Amino acid sequence: MAEEEVAARTEKVIRIQRVFINLLDSYSSGNIGKFLSNCVVGASLEEITEEEEEEDESKSAMLDASSSRLKEGTFQIVGTLSTGKPEPGFALETYSDISREELLIRLLECDVTIYNITDNPKQVEEALWAVSALNEEVNHFEKRKVFILVSTVMTWARSKPLDPDDSDVPFTEEDYRRRKHHPNFLDHINAEKMVLKFGKNIKKFATYVVAAGLQYGMEGGILHFFFKLAWLGEVPALPVFGDGSNIIPAIHVLDLAGVIQNIIDHVPKIHYLVAVDESAQTLEDLVKCISKHTGPGKVQKVLKENAFLTKDLTQESIDHLLVNLRMEALFVKENFNIRWVSQTGFVENINSLLKEYKQSRKLLPIKICILGPPAVGKSSIAEVLTKYYKLHHIKLKDVISEAIAKLEATVTPKYAREEDDEDEDEEEEDSVEEAQELLDGVKESMEQNAGRLEDQYIIRFVKEKLKSMPCRNQGYILDGFPETYDQAKDLFIQDDEEEEEEMKGKMSPFDKLIIPEFVCALDASDEFLKFRVMNLPESVVAGTHYSQDQFLRALSNYRDINTEDETVFNYFDELEIHPIHIDIGKLEDTQNRLAIKQLIKEIGEPRNYGLTEEEKAEEERRVAEERMAREAIEEANREHREATETAEKIARWEEWNKRLEEVKREETEFLEAQSAPLRNYLMTYVMPTLMQGLNECCRVRPEDPVDFLAEYLFKNNPATQ
Repeated sequence: MAEEEVAARTEKVIRIQRVFINLLDSYSSGNIGKFLSNCVVGASLEEITEEEEEEDESKSAMLDASSSRLKEGTFQIVGTLSTGKPEPGFALETYSDISREELLIRLLECDVTIYNITDNPKQVEEALWAVSALNEEVNHFEKRKVFILVSTVMTWARSKPLDPDDSDVPFTEEDYRRRKHHPNFLDHINAEKMVLKFGKNIKKFATYVVAAGLQYGMEGGILHFFFKLAWLGEVPALPVFGDGSNIIPAIHVLDLAGVIQNIIDHVPKIHYLVAVDESAQTLEDLVKCISKHTGPGKVQKVLKENAFLTKDLTQESIDHLLVNLRMEALFVKENFNIRWVSQTGFVENINSLLKEYKQSRKLLPIKICILGPPAVGKSSIAEVLTKYYKLHHIKLKDVISEAIAKLEATVTPKYAREEDDEDEDEEEEDSVEEAQELLDGVKESMEQNAGRLEDQYIIRFVKEKLKSMPCRNQGYILDGFPETYDQAKDLFIQDDEEEEEEMKGKMSPFDKLIIPEFVCALDASDEFLKFRVMNLPESVVAGTHYSQDQFLRALSNYRDINTEDETVFNYFDELEIHPIHIDIGKLEDTQNRLAIKQLIKEIGEPRNYGLTEEEKAEEERRVAEERMAREAIEEANREHREATETAEKIARWEEWNKRLEEVKREETEFLEAQSAPLRNYLMTYVMPTLMQGLNECCRVRPEDPVDFLAEYLFKNNPATQ
């Protein structure tokens, strides 16, 4: 009996369910498929304990790329792919470019069929075909099959308020028969009605519709447009289309996957479900949050029509961003066991969302510090690396100028200020007073030090620059600073006092947010550097520190600083950030190409956004034009060579004929000159006798003229007479 119970429990644990999902290489379906491939069948039927919630706060950890092996008892994921896309690692099987007949065979092999029509509206027609084809085969099902249509809340977009006097009353699943669709989502609502129609025989074929809110999380979703715009930092403020007060129902893509997991496990009696988080956030709330934590920190309201001028937003995306709808997933919240990733909404969970966004898109900052003696090539190398890695080039002079200009702008009276709350006015007054005090200290320091600024101000300004959002997002290249051990220690020290207390007894803590990942130590002999400066053009040297006296003083100062025990390189060595040492003088490369190549090899590939579709098309066009121009030049060169060779051949042939005629003429003349004596001899001694013999031969007409002529010449030879 005990053995039978163990066998029954074992059979329950290793229960297998095969799940079909369309377009596994799309954003939504891909994340849902990856999520389910890590979920054990039936796991959501068990209550979630507090310990499990703490251990599984972030579902994104489950979706690490390293977890490509299928675990025992998890859902087996199969599905279709777009043409030419790579096969995802979590899928057991994938299909592309197959016929409807073959696809139906694959669907009949599955226990669950999920058709997601949120990523690609063109999938609506295929989803309707799939549910109809499966319904026709329902009598041949050996066990129950489940069909889930992942639709969108845009089928509710024009629904009339439940209470005309109170617009804050949210819609729930129970109101689905009252829903009114957005005009652009007619196909979606028709698909929902068709799917619900086929699910009456729940014992054989259960069909469900999930109305999902605007999906976010992982690598982005629709909000990726704002993330990327903020990340690149190319605009002073993120756009808010319209007044931004419209409420957008939303859900994390992994929480949507959790809803689908629960539907498969529970097979609920209700067939229409709403999947949204508990937030009621406006478009302005979402964009402000992204701007604050990723970008410039500002938003700008623009006309709704401007959204249609944005190339990166589709019509469906714009419709989602402009919807104004209050919804509540009442059934999901009360009946399902979901390990929520973002139950309280986007704004409340922005830190974890931003972290998973960076990890999913591999958007990790590259922080580089380039140090070395004057004229070694720090700035020129930094410029090249800045363009290659799309980083921010931090030069001390620019940082100081920018900081002073910012302080002056802050303390400048603004007569046209808008009326704000008293608290904001007080905060603004405090910041103005603080800025004025700092500006006075900076000016006093520069007056007392002949235009130079004390280290405390330089370090403060550089640290603020390194902590700015652009540097935190993309990274930076710090050019020629810090120069000493103390400067490095003060610049990168951790400001958090609590962390300092935790680190007592250890080496001085450092700020992980701004500490460089790579330190490039460039060097060269004094003779090499002097020779390089001496050979610089006068136009380059003018107005710089490369004048003879200043350069020699700076070089001597650098050597003196770096002969002590505590150098700036020692500081990084102590932190296990070992500098990359490159002797520029030994490379014998005036353009520093070899040094740059070595640094790129050490640092690795860029960790920023790749080219956009437009940039890719432009790059392909540029490459094609260059190839065509190169081929045209090669063709022109080839034709020129052929024409030249042909002309040369003709010239050589004419020259050859000319010389041949000359040779023939000379030979003729030579032969004629040599034949004159013989001709004279013949005319004098031979021809008269020969003519007589011929005349005699003609007169006699012998039978053998030749013999007769020979006999005649022999008898009448003048030489014998």
